[in-house]
Amino acid sequence: MTIRVVLADDQALLRATFRLLIDATDGMTVVGEAADGREAVERARSGRADVVLMDIRMPGTDGLSATRMISEAADLTGVKVLILTTFEQDEYVVEALWAGASGFLGKGVTPEELLTAIRVVAAGEALLSPVATRSLIARFRAQPRALPGHHHERLADLTPREREVLVLVAAGLSNVAIADRLYLSPLTVKSHLGRIMTKLAVRDRAQLVVLAYECGLVRPGDAGLVG
Repeated sequence: MTIRVVLADDQALLRATFRLLIDATDGMTVVGEAADGREAVERARSGRADVVLMDIRMPGTDGLSATRMISEAADLTGVKVLILTTFEQDEYVVEALWAGASGFLGKGVTPEELLTAIRVVAAGEALLSPVATRSLIARFRAQPRALPGHHHERLADLTPREREVLVLVAAGLSNVAIADRLYLSPLTVKSHLGRIMTKLAVRDRAQLVVLAYECGLVRPGDAGLVG
């Protein structure tokens, strides 16, 4: 199955570079380009995209608004958004995850890292570096905001095992790594994740990570989560 990709970035040269790389890769093709967020939504729809590589800062409709538009559109439920940003400078990544993005990576990634990221996100996984995630959320925790009340209430509905799984997801571990850590099968971990997302009313793994940090279940700098 070919992964259909839309490139959303106001830099034409960057889009052209990504297009050359993706179109030269078996199992991937670029089905549209956009210079602003609203155009990205249109291209995702017309091209029946699987993944949108979304720059978060664009003129007109920005990447954050476009990500929210995609996640809220009933006919775009299968579209995954992968945010392109710089970890040190972009203060909107957590907001993008809440808006529905499935992950983020820096524009300085290697070609192989970019292709791997597209495959990971297209497969339904979140792309979240533990180090980058902790750094970003530490910044946002310096300016705490109230979470919707239902998130706090539904945390109480999680079983002890589900809480363990959620903590490890927030640490950036894959399903296989979580299974190894908890002596479970990957299929069992996947089942736990499905129940956790239903209980907490979140749409994907990326939002689980943000919620775990923002509700205090996991804190930036916690030791022993990864390894």
